[in-house]
Amino acid sequence: MANILVVDDDPGILDLIANVLDKSGHHVKKIEHSMDILNENLDYYQLIILDIMMPGLNGFDCCERIRNQVDCPILFLTAKAEEDGLVRGLGLGADDYIAKPFVIKELRARIDAHLRREERKRSHGFTVGNSRFFMSRKACYIGDALITLTKSEYEISEMLALHHGQVFSKEQIYESVFGVFGESDNSVIVEHVKNIRGKFASENEAPIKTVWGVGYKWEG
Repeated sequence: MANILVVDDDPGILDLIANVLDKSGHHVKKIEHSMDILNENLDYYQLIILDIMMPGLNGFDCCERIRNQVDCPILFLTAKAEEDGLVRGLGLGADDYIAKPFVIKELRARIDAHLRREERKRSHGFTVGNSRFFMSRKACYIGDALITLTKSEYEISEMLALHHGQVFSKEQIYESVFGVFGESDNSVIVEHVKNIRGKFASENEAPIKTVWGVGYKWEG
């Protein structure tokens, strides 16, 4: 069971999420005033949920402030009208988002999937083309240059690289990496892939290819 931090200015949403996760055996800390997150010992938590639209420090600002302090998954809570802003949020290091209003079953499934991903044990590495993956450290190098991927970006890259040459749909990538399917999957994967490509391009590499109408594949 995990320690989970939830930040939202709506007490009703906080209570709902806490009740759901308490029933799954998790320990939930609720924060209503976003600035209070800066006083937390963030190493204590295995997952953090941030509402995007909050007074004072919004979800994007919170993510930017804490991403270099924590290695755990960060998930956004977002209204449908706010989804365009997720390009920025994922670029700041968030792993996923949950659209409001959300279905309790999907909320629980998404959180459990991210927590399971954190528990996986890796002990080996592999090389594809010019890319070297160190799975125990979740690190990827081009030559001697470390590609500074977020946790989700690394997982997507590793999944595609392990099956290099094989084409995967956005839904298949999401299910493989996060372990659950949802309506927002396509846009999350698209933005993560865009960010991954930008980081590899800095080393003159372009390993992820788009297969139009199907999905993506790794060519290295």
